[in-house]
Amino acid sequence: MLRAAVCVSGGGTNLQAILDAMDAGTLTNTEIIAVISNNPGAKALSRARGRGIPALVLSPKDYPDREAFDEAFTAKLCELAPDLIVLAGFLVKIPPQLVARFSNRIINIHPALIPSFCGVGYYGLKVHEKVLERGVKLTGATVHFVNEGMDEGPIIAQKAVQVEETDTPEILQRRVMEQAEWILLPRAMDDFANGRLRVVDGRVRRV
Repeated sequence: MLRAAVCVSGGGTNLQAILDAMDAGTLTNTEIIAVISNNPGAKALSRARGRGIPALVLSPKDYPDREAFDEAFTAKLCELAPDLIVLAGFLVKIPPQLVARFSNRIINIHPALIPSFCGVGYYGLKVHEKVLERGVKLTGATVHFVNEGMDEGPIIAQKAVQVEETDTPEILQRRVMEQAEWILLPRAMDDFANGRLRVVDGRVRRV
């Protein structure tokens, strides 16, 4: 049974998609051992508590400096000892020591087709604002392993979503969630849990 820790900063819609997939039997061989947020007011925490999942708050604001937070965050994840760390809308940079400790065992969902609209400053609604500003016709989402770079780890899967002429950032964000994010993330977790993913020479191979 895969033991997964899910890190979330906001409403937790991707967390809910994971839980729904578990209920539906499309995400198998998996248990959520903890949900961690940097935001004590995150709705994701109440979603977790409602399912009897431990809900933890670890915020950089509660530590004297970023180094102290990184050490505490890494220590907590090492204490939990998950098989997989899932970043489901987590707006905190992962400490390099944690990336090293959990190499190819941290996955992230990004609301664009990497390498487009990714990297520093591209998160949440800002991604969709930039997509509309640029006038692209297709956007989407990417699930990838996390490495030391920002949105640079090996890509697991992508799904394209049409951009409509009447879209606002909020409308586009919702469509990308519904048509891509909520599908890709549980599927990637199921593939990982059931041994169908391998990283070979920096690229993801399905087995």
